[in-house]
Amino acid sequence: MIPYKQFQNTFDKLITKVKYSLVNQQVAAETSSRGAEGRMATFFKNEKIQMLTVAIGTAVAGEFKINPVQGDLFRIGLGGSAFLLLMLLMNRLPYLKTGIFTALTVVVFRIMLDFIAAPHLFSIEESGRVHTSAGLYYMTFAIGMFVIQSRLTQMNLLLLSGVTALIDFASNTVEMICRWGLTGSDIMIPATWGYIFLVAVIRGFFTTGLYSSIAVSQIRALHSEQKKRMEQMLAVNAGLYGEVFYLRKSMDTIEHLTSSSYRLYTDMKREGLTEYSQRQLSITQEIHEVKKDSQRIAAGLLKLFDQKSQNVLSLFEILDYTIRGNRKYATMLEKKVTFTARLEVNYSTSEYIPLLTILNNLTSNAVEALDNSGSIEVSVCEQGQDTVLTVCDSGKGIEQQASELIFEPGFTTKFAQGGSAATGIGLSHVHDIVSSLGGRIQLREADTSLWKTVFEVKLPTVLLKKGE
Repeated sequence: MIPYKQFQNTFDKLITKVKYSLVNQQVAAETSSRGAEGRMATFFKNEKIQMLTVAIGTAVAGEFKINPVQGDLFRIGLGGSAFLLLMLLMNRLPYLKTGIFTALTVVVFRIMLDFIAAPHLFSIEESGRVHTSAGLYYMTFAIGMFVIQSRLTQMNLLLLSGVTALIDFASNTVEMICRWGLTGSDIMIPATWGYIFLVAVIRGFFTTGLYSSIAVSQIRALHSEQKKRMEQMLAVNAGLYGEVFYLRKSMDTIEHLTSSSYRLYTDMKREGLTEYSQRQLSITQEIHEVKKDSQRIAAGLLKLFDQKSQNVLSLFEILDYTIRGNRKYATMLEKKVTFTARLEVNYSTSEYIPLLTILNNLTSNAVEALDNSGSIEVSVCEQGQDTVLTVCDSGKGIEQQASELIFEPGFTTKFAQGGSAATGIGLSHVHDIVSSLGGRIQLREADTSLWKTVFEVKLPTVLLKKGE
């Protein structure tokens, strides 16, 4: 019955861990969908809301202006820059509709400001005639952006800056001609056109540069989020690998137990012990049912570690994830730990899950071995045909008497705050995984006085590189 209990405990822990992971993912998804950020993101994905944002943002920004020439013939405002930036950021909007809506909004907004500033002198006809040209500027700009909309993602920054500068200059030209036709303004001043061209170039390059900076920031944020998710996924997989490893080991035990139980049944039957043989057959059948159910579960879980479908990670990435995860673990335990990574060989391997499991177990043990502060070094090098993983810590060390038993299941030197002993399966777990990879693990003497405990793992390099 002992093998069956061993399997049942391993299986229960495995199912608990899977359920815990799934529940966490479900809670996170529900929190995200119901939270304020989720609702806000959905709100701003609405096309009409985005168009309204562009229109109002442009109208307000346009009032921050200077007039380089006398009168109101030409103004340098932030409206054009804001309109271009928002169009670039929301490049899935229908540019023509957005341009028309923005043009109408700007004209109405400026007419309202004229009324508020001088209601006794206000004339809607005069105000409309003055500001209609501004609306034509944004409509022309939108037409230009519509022409290049499908090519925006293919343009480099320099080309995009030049093209938007030309669109800006053309839009200002249309505005000036309209202003001349409606108000009779003198547009044949060379200095004015020089201002218009210079402003178009500066505005085009400045705005596209700002857009590029925002885009780079978004890419970095996305990369950071993806890296965080990758770390979480690897941490879960590394833990799950250990449970699946023991599940596979227990499956072999159950297979032998079933065979032995059936042989005992046949022996009892041959000796004429009918009553006992029937009871033994019943036990054999129950074990057989457990074996079939376990095989179905194991078949599904073991697909997670199908070597043909795995990606690969470099030794550098494995080392980096190990240090990152255990740095957080040390912080959680309120310990000041200085981590050092030393990498003398680097190649990609599909066996990253067991390697992470080994290094995480050894490094977390090292963190726990320190009092309030200390140092830990994790190194990877090559010796002959082996890849050597080494984890050193400056803790209390392990006594010689205990060093002979540390890889035995149940042996431990760690105790909880309440005085209860730890399970003592960490190092035996690592030992079994290392052995399954054809390697060996040992506690060796430190080369310097800084390190008190040094664990060394040697694994065949050819096996690790097989999936490269």
